[in-house]
Amino acid sequence: MSVAFTKEDSAETAAETLLPDRPISPHLNLVTEAGLKALELQLAQAREAYEAAGPIEDVNERRRQAAGPLRDLRYFAERVRTAQIVTNPISTGTVAFGNTVTFSREDGRVQTYRIVGEDEADPKTGSISYVSPVARALTGKTVGDVVNVGDQELEITAIS
Repeated sequence: MSVAFTKEDSAETAAETLLPDRPISPHLNLVTEAGLKALELQLAQAREAYEAAGPIEDVNERRRQAAGPLRDLRYFAERVRTAQIVTNPISTGTVAFGNTVTFSREDGRVQTYRIVGEDEADPKTGSISYVSPVARALTGKTVGDVVNVGDQELEITAIS
């Protein structure tokens, strides 16, 4: 419907409520069980936020309030739909999705990360995406192996 037939202030007002979709990764949507639960929670929260905007009487304000949650609804619905649960690895012999890996860097820093899905990765809390350069370099390796990531050498010291 044309903006001319609605109670819009202007075409600009309508355009500012249309947010572009969040980009969907081209990689497989691998997740841990906890990662799937987190996606489902985020989907429910987006649904609640979208529904909360429904009763707002002012059309422009309702659209503004609903724009973000609507975008998130589309994103999280797709991520839940395409999620492929990967169970925790039984073996700690080689680095795999779901393992926690400790490695040392050339500068002496020791870091520990769990390899998880893209949506659940948060390096600040100790998890990295399985498609990150570090995780890709570590996957399939064993304790004692040295890998190069950029201009850094990382030596795997533990896998759990």
